Amino acid sequence: MNSETLGTIGIVGNGSWGTALAKMLTDNGHHIYWWVRSEDAVNHLKTRHHNQRYLTSVSFAPEKLTPTTDINLVFEQCQTIVFCVPSAFAMDVLDKVTAEQWKNKNVVSAIKGILPSCNLLLNDYLVEQMNFPLEQYVSITGPCHAEEVAAERLSYLTFSGLNDDRTNAVAKAFGNNYIFTTANHDIWGAQFAAVLKNIYAIGAGMAHALDYGDNFLSVYITNCYREMYHFLDAHFEKVHPSNERPDFHTSAYLGDLLVTCYSLHSRNRTFGTMLGKGYSVRTATLEMNMVAEGYYAARGMQSISQTFDIPLPIAKTLYQVMYEQQDPAIAFRQLERILS
Repeated sequence: MNSETLGTIGIVGNGSWGTALAKMLTDNGHHIYWWVRSEDAVNHLKTRHHNQRYLTSVSFAPEKLTPTTDINLVFEQCQTIVFCVPSAFAMDVLDKVTAEQWKNKNVVSAIKGILPSCNLLLNDYLVEQMNFPLEQYVSITGPCHAEEVAAERLSYLTFSGLNDDRTNAVAKAFGNNYIFTTANHDIWGAQFAAVLKNIYAIGAGMAHALDYGDNFLSVYITNCYREMYHFLDAHFEKVHPSNERPDFHTSAYLGDLLVTCYSLHSRNRTFGTMLGKGYSVRTATLEMNMVAEGYYAARGMQSISQTFDIPLPIAKTLYQVMYEQQDPAIAFRQLERILS
């Protein structure tokens, strides 16, 4: 399978990440069907040739896009579906699509979150609810900020899938002179790493707001990676063991954690900074006007941690701040004692 045999590609979701993915594909010559939520967004793309709310500097060639609010049209016309709706709103979209419509599709997930209603990764939801063949699924992970894609600053993507030909074909469709790609078979680990790093980045923002310095932050991130590694290692052993052990010391795991915790582009870090300054979750969400995936992931990962009996003490502490109204300053004084 090569990138041409992926057929017509459809993107579901038009946030900043969806817009960045649309840029990669259209820059590489692909025509895409693009599902967006509102007719205003469709009309803006058709007449002004850019997303009216996200990455507005990115201009699209009109002949490369068919924007639509009709998700059925996307599934009718496209063999490959790139799903990048934020996890908090994903079920609203998934409920519009039947099991029959998923048949014979290549699914590329760029959610970077878990489905909050069932605490499942998208691949597990599709397998359980839609009888979807896992071999037709590929996930995209970073480290890769949408804003740097818009500026065509060199970025790296990791594609994870069980079928090498399909995974490599998807990687080829996105790769170009500003996007370098790698591939592996670690669907679950790569996606859980993307979920956890968003939670930890909220903590990095809190630490910054609480006036902890770079020395503390380096220790905090080191411990976050240790906790992440322990979770991924234990999950691999308990739930999805195989003969091929993933390499967790690569950019999709450690690299994505580092950039999400340090970068000023990180919406999760920004969200955490606001919480550390005393904003409520609701006020911070309204102020940002963007989705911080780590907030929703924090609750889901507590359930998953308990289900598989894999402790996540740092993530649990951040959960208590976000969902149990624990004072961030008190929470971080407790973290001081467990970090090493």
